[in-house]
Amino acid sequence: MAGGPPFGLGVENVEGLDALARAIRAEEDGKVLRKELARNMREALKPAAAEAKSQIMSMSSAGLPTAPALRSSIARKIRPEVKLGGRWSGARVKAFKTKNVRGFPNAPKRTNRAGGWRHPIWGNREVWVQQQGKVDWFDRSFQGREGVYKAAVEAAMESMARRLAARAR
Repeated sequence: MAGGPPFGLGVENVEGLDALARAIRAEEDGKVLRKELARNMREALKPAAAEAKSQIMSMSSAGLPTAPALRSSIARKIRPEVKLGGRWSGARVKAFKTKNVRGFPNAPKRTNRAGGWRHPIWGNREVWVQQQGKVDWFDRSFQGREGVYKAAVEAAMESMARRLAARAR
């Protein structure tokens, strides 16, 4: 990249994002720039999170209506996550644990896997059943669109890199 920023940039390797985060930290208004970069990267992943929410909401429900609703509780816990620095740097869509939903904190993980999950019938600890979710609902929601989301995150990073390079001139 001729005339570009003084550091390598690429999402393929974490070094590009780390270099961008270091360059932002070196700026006087680095905190503001860092927040803006994180916000732009989250915005780039919002369509992916919406697709994952749509996938879990399309899971069939064959039981009696109980509160709180499992599918909508899982959907509320799906959101884009961006971290700049520390042990892990990057952007991803994550399904967080559903802590206070029917005593089922691992609902996103269990409904996504082929093995499903076991639970007692109406609190009777003597009789347990195996229940199936919608297999790979989370993983399938991104299939074929990984490049689009990656390009959107790269565009947010590239925009910030160009902005920093323009300041250095």
